[in-house]
Amino acid sequence: MQRTPRTPTTSAIWLVLGSIMSVQVGAAVAKTVMDEATPISMAWLRLVSAAVVLWLWTLIVARRGSSTHQPNGRPPRNWKAGLAYGVCLVAMNTTFYEGASRVPLGLAVTIEFLGPLAVAVAATRRARDIAWPLLALAGVALLGFTPTHLDPVGVAFVLAAAVCWAGYIKMGARAGLTWTGHEAVMLACTIGGVALAAPAIHSSGDVLLRPHVLIAGAGVGVLSSVIPYLLEMSALRTLPGRVFGILMSLEPAAAALAALVIIGEGLSPTDLVAMACVIAASIGATRSAG
Repeated sequence: MQRTPRTPTTSAIWLVLGSIMSVQVGAAVAKTVMDEATPISMAWLRLVSAAVVLWLWTLIVARRGSSTHQPNGRPPRNWKAGLAYGVCLVAMNTTFYEGASRVPLGLAVTIEFLGPLAVAVAATRRARDIAWPLLALAGVALLGFTPTHLDPVGVAFVLAAAVCWAGYIKMGARAGLTWTGHEAVMLACTIGGVALAAPAIHSSGDVLLRPHVLIAGAGVGVLSSVIPYLLEMSALRTLPGRVFGILMSLEPAAAALAALVIIGEGLSPTDLVAMACVIAASIGATRSAG
């Protein structure tokens, strides 16, 4: 039997799904060592390792000609937008890890997804689209009736991460006008590596010298930052933006699966219903926003 070749879009979909799983596997790996290293230390290790890999990739593999000169016709780099993008990325990672250390990973990603959902809803102008945020809020409200214990401090951190994620999306769009994708991510990770160095080292101390912690931190940087960036960059060459946004709505489910397999973190039926509401709301809002 002759096999039907995959279309570019089908291949791109698998790339995005691989990116999603890579991010959440990285988050689950980070959580395995958070009883030794603090969440802010894991965020720092992620950003530093990602920055190192991206700098090496830029200098050794991606460098074609001199990267220190702007291509003809390209506007000067907007450093203000680039720095704002970096600050949003650092804040998003730090607050999310603080929250995920206290809240089940699948639920943390579910709550955090209110950020990009709000951005998608804001892009619509039809009254009927108000149903999507209401559905998402209903799902989050269900978490109040779940038997799973939710630390209020952890929930507050994840909500802060949701706000930072929304800012990350908006600032990323601005930075992308004058920075290439890898430059913006590289700059953001470098900013995070510098800004979080002192609090990360102070909070974990010698723990950061333990080989398994360093390996986990480097793995998280590659899994949650480098691999997703490279996969998404390839996917977006052929994948429509709306399809990409819909696929990204699967993040909470991927987080729950990764947490179950890697750290044995299960969810109750109520948790799963709440997650399904947020995923459906995100898909609906993305389709409406186009």
